[in-house]
Amino acid sequence: MTKWGILFILKQSRKTEAGMCKLKTHSGTKKRFRMSSTGKILRAYAFKKHNLRKRSKDMKRASRGTVVMHASDAKIIRRAFIPYGLA
Repeated sequence: MTKWGILFILKQSRKTEAGMCKLKTHSGTKKRFRMSSTGKILRAYAFKKHNLRKRSKDMKRASRGTVVMHASDAKIIRRAFIPYGLA
């Protein structure tokens, strides 16, 4: 079988019963965000990866854990990068 024949079979196998191809979740989104049990998107605080010696103790302590993403930002993430939600 030729290379194009194999690609055609792989392309066909990704289609659902309705005929449309499945949309893939953005791989960076899977790593950066979580879904809460109520369906809201959780994100980590910014500015916590490096240069922490400059930050105050209060800032570092307050930036622990996750926070619920603002609704307008969550709408963009949900529409563009998470077609079926996160597992």
